[in-house]
Amino acid sequence: MTQGLIALLLVIGWIIYGTTKLKWPAFFVLLVSSVMLALLTGIPLGDLGGLLGEGFGKTSASIGLLILFGSIIGVVLEHTRATERIAQSLMVYLQRLPLPYVLGSIGFIVSIPVFCDSAFVILSSLNKELSRRSKVPLLALTIALSTGLFAAHTLVPPTPGPLAAAANLELENLGLLLVVGAPIAFVLVLVGATYAHWVSKRVDLSLTLEADEEIAVTEEAAPLPSLVKSLAPILLPIVLLALSAFSSAITIDPTLALGTGMLVSFSLLHTPGVISFSESISKGIQIAAPILIITAMGGTLGLIISKLALQEYMSAWFEGNQWGLVIVFLIAAFLKTAQGSSTVAIITASAMVFPLISAMGLDSEMGKVWVIIAVGTGAMTVSHANDSYFWIVSQFGNLSVAQAYKYHTFATLLQGVTGLILVVVGHALTS
Repeated sequence: MTQGLIALLLVIGWIIYGTTKLKWPAFFVLLVSSVMLALLTGIPLGDLGGLLGEGFGKTSASIGLLILFGSIIGVVLEHTRATERIAQSLMVYLQRLPLPYVLGSIGFIVSIPVFCDSAFVILSSLNKELSRRSKVPLLALTIALSTGLFAAHTLVPPTPGPLAAAANLELENLGLLLVVGAPIAFVLVLVGATYAHWVSKRVDLSLTLEADEEIAVTEEAAPLPSLVKSLAPILLPIVLLALSAFSSAITIDPTLALGTGMLVSFSLLHTPGVISFSESISKGIQIAAPILIITAMGGTLGLIISKLALQEYMSAWFEGNQWGLVIVFLIAAFLKTAQGSSTVAIITASAMVFPLISAMGLDSEMGKVWVIIAVGTGAMTVSHANDSYFWIVSQFGNLSVAQAYKYHTFATLLQGVTGLILVVVGHALTS
């Protein structure tokens, strides 16, 4: 059993090296990791192909359509300018709040169907224009937007990370994860916005947005859709999953819920001048394919890890240990900080801890939810130079590298630590 644990540590080291130093695609790094772990732990070569196919296929079957439907919704919302409508409407309805809280809320909603990297690029021009009009430093608004996007990205399905963790931990009630994870994510949005508001009182506007900087304003190719039509593809699946989580009389499969959201999103395509129906499907597939491949390969690694029987080896240590969720958080935080990708950290960490959740007393549906949230908050800690999101935030937010480290990286650390406290307290109250 010691051999299996050493082999797992070596594989973790390889994942970090392969993704950071060699900069190989995450899919191939995870593939090599799965083969390496199988060979190091004595799994017969004749069984290896079957295990690879089983893990890949099982994960694809459980979340493949969810990722595809979510990607298509994101494409439609982006290209029909529904995200702009949501942003503008929230600014009107929340105008009495300090602007960082408005930007954080916008980020939270938009990041549910749209990857945080893409969403930040989409909203960056709006961010700069708001800074110019309001005289709130761009640095503060950038922190608010980036942390708002980041919280939903790591904790709220249908983003791929939480979906992959749910698949790895064999969580059946995805609605329960949504009901618990979304409020915690929103609290972390408020943490980021509060920090951004504090920064806004202490940073000179001229340090982050030059007075003569030009902000491109494009002519509207098409009118903005209504707020109801813009929000419907996001909120409808959330409502359906929430109802399913709390009512035994209503059983709605997550795939059906998200598929319903996708169908509703197509109503936005009737506006002249926007993306066509066929193009939205094609672009959604293009976006979903690499995400699905990486996620499914993570499921393969998880299946091979489950063959190591780590539970037997570590159950004596974990049994009755009140720090299990803290350890889960630290594993995810280590992986995130070391190799950069939150999604890869979530996939790897959830696969690693799955054999141990029984020993930790977390093998119930609610226990699995807390494990997933612990993994997600750990995967927020911290975003720095090996994270592509770090560079997107710094470049599109007009931050120097030093400013990005000082403010963006610190904000993600603040969110992660707060998330850990919420996980520990929440688990204590529900156990």
